[in-house]
Amino acid sequence: MTENFGDTTIIIDHKEAGAVAPKVLIVDDDPLVRERLRSLVLAAGFEVRAVASGAAALASLRKEFAPIVISDRMMPDMDGLTLCRTIRAEPFEGYVYVLLLTVQDAEQDILAGLDAGADDYLSKRASSAQLIARLRTAQRILTLEHSLRTVVDEKSRLATTDTLTGASNRRYFIRHFNRELKRAQRYGGPLSLLMLDIDHLKQVNDRFGHAVGDEVLHEFANRIASQLPRESDWFARIGGEEFVVVLPQTALNGAQIVAEKLRDSIAAAPMRTLSGSISITVSIGVASLEALAATQTTPSLDSMLDLAGRCLHDSKNGGRNRVTAPTP
Repeated sequence: MTENFGDTTIIIDHKEAGAVAPKVLIVDDDPLVRERLRSLVLAAGFEVRAVASGAAALASLRKEFAPIVISDRMMPDMDGLTLCRTIRAEPFEGYVYVLLLTVQDAEQDILAGLDAGADDYLSKRASSAQLIARLRTAQRILTLEHSLRTVVDEKSRLATTDTLTGASNRRYFIRHFNRELKRAQRYGGPLSLLMLDIDHLKQVNDRFGHAVGDEVLHEFANRIASQLPRESDWFARIGGEEFVVVLPQTALNGAQIVAEKLRDSIAAAPMRTLSGSISITVSIGVASLEALAATQTTPSLDSMLDLAGRCLHDSKNGGRNRVTAPTP
C-alpha cells in the first residue's frame, strides 16, 4: 500500500509492522490531518484512536491507555506543550511516549517541546516515511522500557518473598506492618496480629528429612492463605517454622476467631507429602492494639511481636495445638 504524508510516497510493509503493536492516540484539531494520520498509522499496523483536543486526549488515556501519543502543538483548548506536561504529571499504568507533530519546527520550538516532556519532535513537513520510522523507534523504546520494568518488579517481588513457601518474608512484614500500624493509629481502627509456630516440625525433619519438612511448610502456607478470605488480611513467614498473620480492622475477639479457624484447618487433615500423610498442629499467640492499650503499652512493631510471642509461648507450654490471647 502507498501513502503520502509530506513530500514522499512510501510503501507500507505490514510484515515489518508485525502483528502486535502498541496503541497510538492521535491528537489534532484539524479533521483532515487527523484522518490522514489515522489512515497512515493504521496502515502501518498500529491500533489507532484519534481525538480533536488535548482534553479529549486525556479523557481517552484515562479510559483506555495508549502508550504512544502523536499530538499537534497548536490546539484551541489545550496546546501540545500543556498536554505533555499533564501526561507527565499523571500516574498512568505505563509510560506514555509523546511525539509532537507540528508546523512549528524552529529550534526554539523543538527545545520547548522536549522541555515540556515530549520524547520526539517532528515537523509536519517531514515525509510519512520519517513518521513511521519514529513510530518504530517509539515501539522499540517502549518494548525495552516494559522489559526493564518487568525485571525490576520481579527483583522487588523476590526481595520480599519467601522462596520456599511463596509467602511474604520478614522484610516485607516489617515494612508493611509498620504501615498498617500507622494507618490504625491515624484513623483509630483496630489491628491484630497472630503469631503461628508449627508444632514439632524438627521431629518431622529428623524423621523424614528436610525435603518433607519443606513440603509441610509449603502446604502450611497454603492453608493459611485459604483461611484469609479478606483482601486486607495478609501473612508472612518470619522464621524457620514461624509465621505471622496481620488482621487490619480486626479487634481482639475477631482475631481469636480467625486464629481458631486457622488452628482447626491445620489439625483437621493430614498434610500429604512424598513420605505419606503427616498430621501437623500449630500453636498460636494473639496480639492486638486494644490489648496493648489495656496495659498502657506503647503500640509498636516490637510491642505487638512481644505480646504475640508471649501468648505463643503460653500456647506451647500449655500443650500446643491451641490459641492463647491476652486476658482483657
